[in-house]
Amino acid sequence: MINRFRLLRNIGQFDNVAATAHTFQSLTLLYAENGRGKTTLSALFRSLAQNRPDLIQERHRLAATHPPEVIIDCAGGPPPAMFQNDTWNRHLPNLAVFDDAFVDENVCSGLSVEADHRQNLHELIIGAQGVALNQQLQAYVSRIEAHNAELRTRASAVPAASMGGMTIDAFCALQPEPNIDANIQEAERALQAAREQTPIREARPFEAITLPAFDNAAIEQVLARDLPGLDAAAVARVQEHLSRMPAGSEAWVADGMRRIPPGGRECPFCAQDMTASPVLTHYRAFFSEEYRALKESIGRLARGIDETHSDNGPIAFERALRTASERRAFWARFADMPEIALNSTAVSEDWRRARQLIATALAAKAATPLDRMELSPEVRAAVAAYDVHRTRAAELSAALLAANRAINVIKEQAAAGNVTAREADLVRLQATKARQEPTVAPLCDAYSAEKAAKTATEQQRDQARHALEQYRGNVFPTYQNAINQYLARFNAGFRLEQIQPTNTRGGSACSYSLRINNVVVPVTADAAPGQHAFSNTLSSGDRNTLALAFFFASLDQDPNLAGKVIVIDDPVSSLDDNRSLTTVQEIRRLLPRVAQVIILSHSKPFLCQTWESSDPTQRAALQVRRDGPTSSTIDTWNVDADLITEYDRRHEKLRTYLQTGGAGNLRDIAVDIRPTLEYFCRVAYPADYPPGDLLGNFRNRCQTRLNQGNPVMPLPDVQELRDLTDYGNRFHHDSNPQGYLTVVVTDAELQGFVQRTLAFCSRR
Repeated sequence: MINRFRLLRNIGQFDNVAATAHTFQSLTLLYAENGRGKTTLSALFRSLAQNRPDLIQERHRLAATHPPEVIIDCAGGPPPAMFQNDTWNRHLPNLAVFDDAFVDENVCSGLSVEADHRQNLHELIIGAQGVALNQQLQAYVSRIEAHNAELRTRASAVPAASMGGMTIDAFCALQPEPNIDANIQEAERALQAAREQTPIREARPFEAITLPAFDNAAIEQVLARDLPGLDAAAVARVQEHLSRMPAGSEAWVADGMRRIPPGGRECPFCAQDMTASPVLTHYRAFFSEEYRALKESIGRLARGIDETHSDNGPIAFERALRTASERRAFWARFADMPEIALNSTAVSEDWRRARQLIATALAAKAATPLDRMELSPEVRAAVAAYDVHRTRAAELSAALLAANRAINVIKEQAAAGNVTAREADLVRLQATKARQEPTVAPLCDAYSAEKAAKTATEQQRDQARHALEQYRGNVFPTYQNAINQYLARFNAGFRLEQIQPTNTRGGSACSYSLRINNVVVPVTADAAPGQHAFSNTLSSGDRNTLALAFFFASLDQDPNLAGKVIVIDDPVSSLDDNRSLTTVQEIRRLLPRVAQVIILSHSKPFLCQTWESSDPTQRAALQVRRDGPTSSTIDTWNVDADLITEYDRRHEKLRTYLQTGGAGNLRDIAVDIRPTLEYFCRVAYPADYPPGDLLGNFRNRCQTRLNQGNPVMPLPDVQELRDLTDYGNRFHHDSNPQGYLTVVVTDAELQGFVQRTLAFCSRR
């Protein structure tokens, strides 16, 4: 609660006020004429509630040398709440203020409803719990904005050239590949193959590359053969004889010996008898079938070697090797191909040398067929050297033929290759490699970490939004019903519809429409000229009524209402008498539900009405009055001294009703009967009806005194007062709480009771 002002210095109209004796109560009325400082006190309360020093700083007393200073005894102390050195030592968050600032912040500024009004109204509707949920949501939204800013910074740090045209998210999400270089090479080859479909289709695969072998076993066998049964003397005799004959004679003789029939002795050439020939017998042994077979085998072997290992062999081998190298150079652009490392020159040289040495050995054997021979170490070494080349050639040939499988795959892929797809594959692989570069990886990891943090915050935001939506789904319909109930009590000619929360980029807001004369008018900030809008469908009194309805409805939603201190500044501004009375009634309903109500107003009738209907033990009245030419001070206010004016007003209202034949609001006239009687009796019987007493108590006191023989008034007057009071009580909350608003007022009945009331009040 607010207990009292201890000091008001250098603020607004207050120069130096120490109002230590003026204690606040559960209901505190504070009357002030215009310009005396009422609005300053309202701003002071708002500053205390919201811990806003600026609201006091901007009301620093003009021409004052020292800064503003305020000391207030209130809940939460000691110490008291003190504003010194442009700051509060503490504030009072359970204090709610209705004033012009409330209207300007939550309802409208002049005739305009802007986005800020909708956002503030949203917070007003959802209350402290909803505000906490909304603040949590907005905190997550702000964090997401911070994440986005940081992501932009971190994304810009990643070199664009490394990303290969990919988005930053896709680039940073690339995972490392263990064989990335090989994969890139394969992708490059696949792309190249897709680009060269025609050359690949026409290119030929590898063919076998072979080197013929030297059959060492066959050569050794031929060299080692002899004719053990052939007489060496005969051989020597024939060879000596043939040596004297022309070249080729041996073949000629051998042919002639084949022409002599077995057992024949006649020369097939000259027909002479050769019985006495000294060499005929030797000829027969030398040119035997075994000898001929031996020589033929030697010659056959030599010819076979000449054919297999001819001079064209190395040439053909070099040509095949060159063709294979050319094909390898082509296919190596698309796949790994075996290396061709054979030295064709060395192969040819070793091949020719081995052939030459073997030919020499066979020639020697042919010259002396009957001599057993064997290959020399030199020949064997030459053949071994050649065989090394032959083995390597066989290995190369096998590798090249195996590579044909890859070549077939290349041909198939090239035939169906898509250049665009292959380019995309290569770009992705190159980006994958770049993603893991030492200079790039930390930048991407930092971006990914920030991205993950943003995702986590987004999940928290979604959870907070869901919680807020659930809460708002329960609160908003209830709030709309409460507002319309208050508007009905104020007898407003409009209702609110479609009050619902909206989420905007600037935060959560509230939208609503007005239903006036059964026509829906959307409340927008951008209504076109000539269209119905908030500004041209609600009067000043309607707007103030709407603000009061917003305020009272928000209090109904507050779960901590019992501990609230409510400050209401000029609630009846622009309101007619009916709505002023309703405001008094709403304040009366509010009193038992809150810790304290403080009302500031320049309207004495309104404050007097509020004073009359309140508990005398729980109320206080203060006034702001002039103190010198330019200053104001706070003093007590004798409300009872001002009540007579209210009586005059009501009495005139009743007379006018009768004189005009029923002018005015019938319920208002009925409501005024009881207070008119109260005022009259208080003035007419001051000794028996002291200020602050109730009419019912006075009536009972009159009955008691009548029974005691010491009447205050005669029996007919006591009975008349009872009848009039019973009628008037039907229209007041304290005496008819359940039905005071629903009692039917008929003009004929009301006219009679008004006449009787005026007659009763004129008896003295």
